[in-house]
Amino acid sequence: MQMNPISRRFFLHRGALAVAGTTALPGFLVRSVLAETASAPKRRMVVIFQRGAADGLNVVVPYREKNYYAMRPSIAIPQNQVIDLDGFFGLHPSLANFKPLYDAGHLAIVHAAGSPDMSRSHFDAQDFMESGTPGIKSTEDGWLNRALQAEDENHRLQETAFRALALGPEVPRTLAGKVPAIALNNLNNFSVAGRGPTPSPAASAFEAMYGASGDHILHAAGEETFEAVKMLRAANPAQYQPAAGADYPNSEFGNRMKQIAQLLKSNLGVEAAFTDIGGWDTHQNQGSVDGQLSGRLRDFSDSIAAFWRDMGDDAENVTLVTMSEFGRTARENGTGGTDHGHANAMFVLGGNVKGGKVYGKWPGLNNDQLNEGRDLALTTDYRQVLGEVVSKTIGASNLDLVFPGARISTEGFLRLV
Repeated sequence: MQMNPISRRFFLHRGALAVAGTTALPGFLVRSVLAETASAPKRRMVVIFQRGAADGLNVVVPYREKNYYAMRPSIAIPQNQVIDLDGFFGLHPSLANFKPLYDAGHLAIVHAAGSPDMSRSHFDAQDFMESGTPGIKSTEDGWLNRALQAEDENHRLQETAFRALALGPEVPRTLAGKVPAIALNNLNNFSVAGRGPTPSPAASAFEAMYGASGDHILHAAGEETFEAVKMLRAANPAQYQPAAGADYPNSEFGNRMKQIAQLLKSNLGVEAAFTDIGGWDTHQNQGSVDGQLSGRLRDFSDSIAAFWRDMGDDAENVTLVTMSEFGRTARENGTGGTDHGHANAMFVLGGNVKGGKVYGKWPGLNNDQLNEGRDLALTTDYRQVLGEVVSKTIGASNLDLVFPGARISTEGFLRLV
């Protein structure tokens, strides 16, 4: 059969399929349409990028460091309002919904983590973290896509169109690569390379191409997937009811986390999901217990906690990891904010996670311990954390493929998974 005149390259960019929206499949559709093509993977990863450089020192507070309060006279979190974790570190009070997850042993924290690259540019730092090759701009694919490739070296999965997906308007750098990925923007409608519930001409052409392709990845679930899509266009996503107690914020990030839960629970074969949340670039009026950062943290933690509760028993097979391009300066600036820094804090949440602990070597906040005299120093390469997570969860053991040149070894694992 001849390929559609619209070339495959038009739809596939770096192995990514650009899709504007989809929704969860009703149970009967899972059984009848996708039963043979979308068996749920045993382990699933969710990656969250905090774009804008979150202030790790006010997120996971080293409240026993005297210099922390000396350097932040107006934005430090008072000791009596910090949510204590271990007698030295504590959570910002707006992260209250993280504390039960930490106490239950599901949530681990890695402090003083991040990219070894010294760039203070948002664009470069995000690009380096998503490619997994700090300092190298020529890398074309992302670390999470390469992790799926590394998994395939050990055991080839029966792939579906939904194996790798992002909640957002486009496929992120993290998922670019040989393994096809899709971007899902809105669960209320579905279109390919278009907008709204009515498929565009490009969408119709893609549908014809998808079904005609001899490529295993595309063809395996082609006809069945588009039959499912036709059903989804007529479905009402608002009918989805989160599990009892899963109270998602009515925010863009809250809705994205709810959509990820829907997709993971719908037996679509989702294995890797990505989304991001902006608003972390707090140069001015950052606030302390209240204010700009506080509101962002509340949305962040409440959405993730609701997702975890919503997943129910399925949460046992989910691992969620968070990151931001870099941290912020140890000292507050003259406008009640913080500027671009270096090391930061990462969260790892999962059924297999050895939580209830803050991992990593703490470098200290004395003036002579700061990076370049201004930032929290880096002691854990973020690739070491991600390498452990992908090797222990999805079986991506070839870490030279996932993080080329990083020389990530199992000896350096923090043993948090």
